[in-house]
Amino acid sequence: MNEEYEELDENEELEDQDDQDDEELSERESERQTRSRLRSLFDHHGMRPRGKLGQNFLIDLNIIEFVVEEGELTERDVVLEVGTGTGGMTTFMAQSAGHVISVDVDQNMHRLARNVTDGYENITLITRDALKNKNAFAPEVLDAIREQLAVSPDRQLKLVANLPYSIATPVVSNLVATDLPWVRMIVTIQFELGLRMRAEPGDSNYGALSVWLQSQCFVKMIKKLRPNVFWPRPKVDSAIMRLSPYYQKRDAIADRPFYQDYLRRAFTLRRKLLRGVLCGMYRKQLTKPQIDEIMSSLGFDENTRAEAMTPDQHVELANHLYAAIHGTAVKEPAE
Repeated sequence: MNEEYEELDENEELEDQDDQDDEELSERESERQTRSRLRSLFDHHGMRPRGKLGQNFLIDLNIIEFVVEEGELTERDVVLEVGTGTGGMTTFMAQSAGHVISVDVDQNMHRLARNVTDGYENITLITRDALKNKNAFAPEVLDAIREQLAVSPDRQLKLVANLPYSIATPVVSNLVATDLPWVRMIVTIQFELGLRMRAEPGDSNYGALSVWLQSQCFVKMIKKLRPNVFWPRPKVDSAIMRLSPYYQKRDAIADRPFYQDYLRRAFTLRRKLLRGVLCGMYRKQLTKPQIDEIMSSLGFDENTRAEAMTPDQHVELANHLYAAIHGTAVKEPAE
């Protein structure tokens, strides 16, 4: 991995929450999202958290504050929150951000959040799936973001969210794929997904997502979370991740839709020899001798596998393939 990537300091950054008991949480939490408050709220409305929607709510005020503080929110920021929940973190962010756009697919959550956020003119609540499909955001969400970004030329986008596990990968991946001016992501996700995001070649977690993100972003795991900081408690650990754009690397990619498609298909058969995979992928556009010539020119032999290549190597190979297919000059790699 490029040495400019920030690494997790196991001693200073990776915090174990096992010893924290719910009874020790600050009295300040009585006004915010705590386990007892959520239970009371849900009982009052005859509701229960919906596991299939990934509804695991943060109940530790310190963690909620940590997430928001890591967002470094200012009046310039348009914040996207996917997974509104009851609106506790939404209103917290609205106190610092220029505007918060919060999306939740659950109508029940929308009703609760609407009561909590009433009176905040800088909050937009959207009730729908944030994604149109696994490869794109819903148009309604994109329109709301662009509308708020257009308010001022210096506005910028940040994703700050306790993401539902089931959609965390496409939300992060698709935001990176857009042309939106995002500058920071602070997201709570499943711990194993965090490992995938920052995995290196040869690691069992290394795959298309690792390469896609690291080719364009600085990726850092900043905190590990145990299940007891959520209600209901999930069966797995979670992690808070920080992503920021690596503009020089991103700009070195000749065509990002082509590159994303290349990664998805190349890693479908990640343990196969890459030459054979590429010959199958581009059999209608390139001959086997053309692919051999490209790989040889980049120093890849017939035993090369996608899982052993660095993100920079994948970008360089994809750029050469793109140039050969489209008859264009090869885009030079980032220095």
